[in-house]
Amino acid sequence: MTINLKDNERLDDLQRNGYRIIQNPEKFCFGMDAVLLTGFASAGAGDNLLDLGTGTGIIPLLMEAKYHCAHLTGLEIQQESADMAARSVALNHLEEKIEIVTGDIKEADKLFKSASFDCITCNPPYMIGQHGITNPEGPKAIARHEICCTFEDVARQTAKLLKPGGHFFLVHRPFRLAEIMTTLVQYKLEPKRMQLVYPYVDKEPNMVLLEAVRGGKSRMTVEKPLIVFREPGVYMPEITEVYGY
Repeated sequence: MTINLKDNERLDDLQRNGYRIIQNPEKFCFGMDAVLLTGFASAGAGDNLLDLGTGTGIIPLLMEAKYHCAHLTGLEIQQESADMAARSVALNHLEEKIEIVTGDIKEADKLFKSASFDCITCNPPYMIGQHGITNPEGPKAIARHEICCTFEDVARQTAKLLKPGGHFFLVHRPFRLAEIMTTLVQYKLEPKRMQLVYPYVDKEPNMVLLEAVRGGKSRMTVEKPLIVFREPGVYMPEITEVYGY
C-alpha cells in the first residue's frame, strides 16, 4: 500500500509481523517505555483492548502483533498524532482490527460504553507542572507533561471503562509510585504486579511497569528487575527479546 508521508515524517520497521509505523521526529516518536509496556502486558485473542493516549499508535500495533486481540482502540487527543496513527493502521492493513479515535482521555466515558474493555493500556504523561516546558501547546510537552490530563484522570476513566476483573497495564516513573498506588486503590484498581526498570545494574530505576485488576483482591507480585543495558549501546538479552531483534 502506498502511503504519502507528510513533511518530516518517516517510516520505521517495528520488527513484528512486518509492521511499520509513521513517525515525525520533529513532533514525537515512541520511546522504549511504550515497547517495554507491551512486553510486560498480556492479552487474549478474544480481548477488546483500549490504549489511552495512544500517540502514533505504537501500543495497539505491537499488542496486535503479539496477542492478536479481537479489537484494539487507540484514543489520542492530538489530531496530528491520531492522523499518523490512523495512517499507520491503514499501512499495515489493520483497519478491521484497530480503530483510532480522536478525543480527550478525561471524556473517554462519553466516547465508549462503561465496562466494555478487557484490557486497558496507558503510557501517560509523567511530569507534573510546567518545569522545563518552553511551549505548553507543543506535541512533546503534551505527551510528557500533565497538561491535558492527570494520572487521576487516567485512573478514573480506566475504572469506568474496564470490565470487572479486567486488566490495566501502565508504565510510569518510580518517583511517583506512592501517588500512583494510592490513586489506583482509590479507584478500586488493585495493583497486582510490578516490575522496576533499571538503565544499568548499578543505577537507580527510571521506569516502573504496573498491572492492576479492577476489583481485584489485595496481593501484589514484584517481579525481578529488568536491566536495559549491559554496557553503553549494548542491550541485555531480555530487552532484545522484547524488541524482536
